[in-house]
Amino acid sequence: MIVEKFLQFGLSEKEISVLLALMSLGSSSASAVADKAGVNRGTTYDILRALHVQGLVSHYQHDTGRGTKQYFVAEPPEKILTAIEKKISDLGSLKTSFKESLPELESLYQKSGAKPVVKYYDGIAGVRFILDDVLETMEKAQDKKYFVYSSADIREYLYKAYTNFNRDRIKHKIANQVISFGKGGELAGLDERKWMSREHGAPTYILIYAGKLAMISIASNHEPVGVIVEDQGLYETQRMIFEFTWSKL
Repeated sequence: MIVEKFLQFGLSEKEISVLLALMSLGSSSASAVADKAGVNRGTTYDILRALHVQGLVSHYQHDTGRGTKQYFVAEPPEKILTAIEKKISDLGSLKTSFKESLPELESLYQKSGAKPVVKYYDGIAGVRFILDDVLETMEKAQDKKYFVYSSADIREYLYKAYTNFNRDRIKHKIANQVISFGKGGELAGLDERKWMSREHGAPTYILIYAGKLAMISIASNHEPVGVIVEDQGLYETQRMIFEFTWSKL
C-alpha cells in the first residue's frame, strides 16, 4: 500500500526502495543504504541527491577522524505532505505557464501540419460507431451542418446500424445537405437533398463533418467497412467540392 502511494506521488521503484531503506536504517552512508535497498551504489547516491531536492532526504558531513564522510537521513514522514503540496503548487505554476504559451504552440502545430488520423471500422457495430461520432462531433461544432454523398447501395446498412439516427440528429438540431445516388432517400427534417442519379447507386457513402471525413463501403464478404479521417485540410477541400457540386445541381 505504501509503495503504491509513493508510485502515485511520482517516485520510481528504485527511489522507493532507497527511501524506505533509509527510513529503516536511520542516519546512514550511501553505501549502507545501497546494500539495504539492493540498488547499485552509484545509482543510490544519485537517487539520494534527487530525494534531497524533493525535500524527502537530508544530508550532512560527519568527521570520522580520518576525514569527513557524507551521511543521509530521511525527513520525518509528515514532510511527504509538504512535498506533495509543493508538487501541486509547481504543477499549478506549470499549468499557468503553458496556458500563456498555448498561442505559440498552436501556431507551431498549425505550421507543421499535423498528420491525418485514420481509424478503421467494420461490421454493423463499426457503422454505428461512425454515426455516433457524427452526432457527437456535430453537437460540439459551432456550425451544426454536415454534408453527405448518400448511396442507395449503402443506406440500408446505416438504417440497420442506427434506426433512429435522424430522430436523434433532429433532436440535437443538427442539419445536413445530401447529394443522393440511387432511388429513395426521403427528407426527415433539418435536411436538404438533391440527386446526382436516381437510376444508379454508388459504391461508397461519404460524410463530411467538422474536420472529419467518413467513408462507408461494402467489403467482398458483403459486410460494411468504414474509415474516419481526421484532417482539417481534407475536410475543407471535400466541403468545397461538395458545395460546388451542390450549386450545380
